[in-house]
Amino acid sequence: MKTLIDHLAQYAAYHRDRRNILSHFFGVPLIVLAVAVLLSRPAVEVLGLWLSPATLSALAVGVFYLRLDLRFGLLMAALLGLCLWGAQVLAGQATLVWLGSGLALFVIGWLIQFIGHYYEGRKPAFVDDVMGLLIGPLFVVAEAAFLLGLRREVEDEVVRRVGPTCIRAKHASAHERRPN
Repeated sequence: MKTLIDHLAQYAAYHRDRRNILSHFFGVPLIVLAVAVLLSRPAVEVLGLWLSPATLSALAVGVFYLRLDLRFGLLMAALLGLCLWGAQVLAGQATLVWLGSGLALFVIGWLIQFIGHYYEGRKPAFVDDVMGLLIGPLFVVAEAAFLLGLRREVEDEVVRRVGPTCIRAKHASAHERRPN
């Protein structure tokens, strides 16, 4: 199995433009929520838990993230839990509301993604490796962590492998100009 760094570096190679990365902060969460919504039917309630294809998918993906990295995995599990909660609320609505909201979120999320990749000038990572569909949400969380100054060791290794993003290059230039 590839490591966290392997996956993030491979995905990051397709995402170096700041506009594309920014688009992922909006598009990827919409797509993840849309998939959770669309997979939330059919469902059954067992011991107060809403069991659906979305639940089973989130559990499998959550285990994958946890195997890659405990800290990111726990955060991803919490975020997937929030998606499942929102999806359950929408899945409990009339079929038109459930299906319409799921499809709308999906289409809007992908439109945002393709706009970002237009600026990048490169196709989405999943075109060359379907694992990019699973790594995309993790990439967004990792990028947010890096912007907050967290997980520098992971960021440094990813940047060492694929080079800085426009965001990091600009940030690094600002640091170089500052007197000590």
